[in-house]
Amino acid sequence: MTGSKLKTFLNNAASKALPNFSDQHSKQKQTASLEKIARETIGSTYLEEDPSVAEWFRGLVPSSRGVAEYVDELFPSARWVRRYNVSWLVGDAIAGITVGLVVVPQAMAYALLARLTPAFGLYTTFTGACLYWVFGTSKDIVIGTTAVGSLLVGSVISKIEAEHPGVYRPEDIAHALSFLAGAVLFVFGILRLGWLIEFIPYIPISAFVTSASITIISTQLPTVLGITGLNTRESPYKVYVNTLKSLPRARLDAAIGITSIVLLWLIRDVCSKMELRQPHRKRMWTLISSLRLTFTILLYTFISWLVHRKVPAGHEKFRIVGHIEKGFSHAGVPPMDSKLFGLVASELPAIIIILIVEHIAIAKSFGRIFNYTIIPSQEMIAQGAANILSPFVGGYVCTGSFGASAVLSKAAVRTPLAGLFSALVLVLALYALTAVFYYIPNAALAGLIIHCTINLITPPKSLYKYWQLSPFELFIWICGVVIAFFTDLETAIYVTVGLSFAMLLLRMAKSPGKFRGSVGVTRIVRNHRVQEAVASCSSSATATPTGAHETAATHNSETRQVYLPYDSKAHNPTVKVEPAYPGVFIYRFSENFNYINQAYHIDYLTSYIMKHTRRARADDGMRASDRLWCDAPPFAKVDEEKSALPILRAVVLDFSTVNIIDITSIQGLIDLRNTLDRYAAPALVEWHFAGVQNRWTRRALMFAGFGFPAADSVDELGHWCPAYTVATSLAGATEDEQRELEVLHMEMRGNDEEGRERGGKVGVQARVRAVALEKEGFQPIFGVDRPFFHIDLHDAVDAAVRDAKRQDERGGMASESLGNYSGARGEA
Repeated sequence: MTGSKLKTFLNNAASKALPNFSDQHSKQKQTASLEKIARETIGSTYLEEDPSVAEWFRGLVPSSRGVAEYVDELFPSARWVRRYNVSWLVGDAIAGITVGLVVVPQAMAYALLARLTPAFGLYTTFTGACLYWVFGTSKDIVIGTTAVGSLLVGSVISKIEAEHPGVYRPEDIAHALSFLAGAVLFVFGILRLGWLIEFIPYIPISAFVTSASITIISTQLPTVLGITGLNTRESPYKVYVNTLKSLPRARLDAAIGITSIVLLWLIRDVCSKMELRQPHRKRMWTLISSLRLTFTILLYTFISWLVHRKVPAGHEKFRIVGHIEKGFSHAGVPPMDSKLFGLVASELPAIIIILIVEHIAIAKSFGRIFNYTIIPSQEMIAQGAANILSPFVGGYVCTGSFGASAVLSKAAVRTPLAGLFSALVLVLALYALTAVFYYIPNAALAGLIIHCTINLITPPKSLYKYWQLSPFELFIWICGVVIAFFTDLETAIYVTVGLSFAMLLLRMAKSPGKFRGSVGVTRIVRNHRVQEAVASCSSSATATPTGAHETAATHNSETRQVYLPYDSKAHNPTVKVEPAYPGVFIYRFSENFNYINQAYHIDYLTSYIMKHTRRARADDGMRASDRLWCDAPPFAKVDEEKSALPILRAVVLDFSTVNIIDITSIQGLIDLRNTLDRYAAPALVEWHFAGVQNRWTRRALMFAGFGFPAADSVDELGHWCPAYTVATSLAGATEDEQRELEVLHMEMRGNDEEGRERGGKVGVQARVRAVALEKEGFQPIFGVDRPFFHIDLHDAVDAAVRDAKRQDERGGMASESLGNYSGARGEA
């Protein structure tokens, strides 16, 4: 055969083997033929209806019921506030007041990290406490100031002040940042985009929190030691080095700062030990431990008052907070400066990521503990609303606080309304305690920050767990911490998230699929009577009953085929995995099949199949002048080596892990099909798909020409012997009829000899009735117009093997091919 003739043959074969979608008449003729075959075989038919684009658009239009449910979900408080009772009120009041006493000193301390006066921390926490209960879905979370959030705000303020000195006040920058972050979060929540936070993996957040803790401690060490003149906004390693160099300049503040840290740790450890020794008083010791922050601040405030009550302003022995304006003196409409918004917009991504991930992580952890569900989109709305309102009362960025939330949950809170009682404590502090706040030592607040922050550092046991679970992710964690230590937090979060995405893309691009072979398996179940006998032997001196070993297990005589990877180490290595049939290849994708990994899968499929098969013709007949430069001619030596290999008959793709398929993947399958058709010519390669459940994926594969039998013409479909997976309705069948149905099923599976043997044991009437029941009850699961989309891998392989056997029998080479291939596959 000349090269031009071979090209013509291949083109004609390909055009005949696949439906011509540009020819509507051919498509209708093929569908009618397939429908006729199905009706003759199973007595019924079903044509699958493909989804349309219009149907997709109609699915986007919300129904009136959906709109009502959406509005109802926006205000979850409306579902429980009507059931509010006195018992809940008492629990919320106690928990709210307790948390209020904890967050007052905490909020004041964290405001210093944001380069603001302590009052701004109280404004911020007040906003979150007042508003969260309306939109939130967690009873245990407290929205307010946090160490990490305050540090980020302080960094933005420092950066803008350095670029535009004297133009903007620190509080204006903080207000603009809070308003923009709140607006973004609120819109995301309204659009129900809470699922976006799942794109942020755990490791970058863990690395960021540890890095932020190290950075926060570096900013507070000079304050604890009373060292002035250091730039704490530099990279952490520089701050630590400069602090060590400046130790000779430490002042009396060091006595207060260091002893406050020691006192806080001492109270916590003593309370923890007493909880174990006195479990009946556990709640009391937990409450004392929770209030250690308040107690410490009050103690050192009292000491400061004793020292400075007669000292004129400006001559303090150690640094103190100083004057705090009473009430909400900074409340009002914040300046809406578009230029300022533009300056802070570039800093928003990192801040928003940290705010929402920290908040959702805390809320979900308490939801798992107390068995209630968190709705991320609603949490975005609650957090967004709090951050939008915060600038109007003088506050800045707020998010969920883990320390305060832990106190709230331990105080037996009942509903989210507990935040209102915390807000009352904050109002009391702003209007009645500002004179007391004047004497709070800065070193004591810094010690409180260090005490709260050092617990956020990831412990070594967690790093060991990372190493055991995923060494590369531990590498990402280390990279994040090192980068933050020597540069800044924003760079660290971007690098770690980028590395995590790179790791994900690499895993997707190189996700290895597996070729599978067949193994016959059965079930052996231990006899229950023997288990009872063994149990009685363990509790008495009686001997094992005679015959126990003979009845130790019940063997199920039915054998079924399972399909295991050839090279897997997950199963017993002594179990030999054999090909399902010579020339039939079973391939399972390890995960989704998409444009990222399609080239990897297609290349692997091509090389593996060609390595384990041979051409149908030893000489392809193509002239050297007609051959592509990259298409090597067949060599006699290679053909001799591959003569023991089978001819390619079918490819079975397990799509059970594949949902949506894209155009790039479809094109890859089309190119692979064309390559294998040229390789196997003049034979036609069948393509079977298992577990394709998505309607759009089925439609795409069908449009690309998959799902149909390989035939030279539509007329040849009459010689094709299909196998259908059907649902049956056998109500009213007698025992003999059901037994005869089993015989029919065996015959359909190819066990004709055994089926005829068992069929002689039942009457002719039962057989006739069984056939009628089968005809009446058969309903195809999937459309008969695409018979090569199978319900599972077993049916797909069964159909592929049947057709391959039939092709070999028609070619008169079944036995030779099977014998040769078994030996060749074993060597491979």
